[in-house]
Amino acid sequence: MELLGNFPLWAALFAITFAQIVKVPLHLVATKEFKPGLAFSTGGMPSSHSAAVTALSTGIGIEHGVSSGLFAVSCVFAIIIMFDATGIRRQAGEQAILLNMLAKDFHHFVSEAKGWSKKGEYEKQKELKELLGHQPIEVFFGGLTGIILAFLLFPLF
Repeated sequence: MELLGNFPLWAALFAITFAQIVKVPLHLVATKEFKPGLAFSTGGMPSSHSAAVTALSTGIGIEHGVSSGLFAVSCVFAIIIMFDATGIRRQAGEQAILLNMLAKDFHHFVSEAKGWSKKGEYEKQKELKELLGHQPIEVFFGGLTGIILAFLLFPLF
């Protein structure tokens, strides 16, 4: 039952859930396109990873103080997660875009080749996931979301 009173954990879980859900209306407002699947995907505004780790660190800071070793560990963890979201994962998403374009171009070339259209399709092509990482602004607002939510939730505990 101690788990139910673990404020930093609940703050992080609430922040990641909130950030995932809010992606749908934000995308709708920005693009006029309703995509409910965004609530279950990676990438996008705000970064749910950033929201979760900053809510966790903020919760630990509120409960244990910002001079505690636990807060230091959670801050380093949060920095690594947010750096990774804007760096490695973002680059992987950009590479996926390029690879998908190359695959489509190749498929078009092959379908245009003489006699190829008479042959059956040998295997289904699956596109790579392009929305993997975050732009720095998405990480910033994800982090800000986590901090704000942790302070708003703390009085409930």
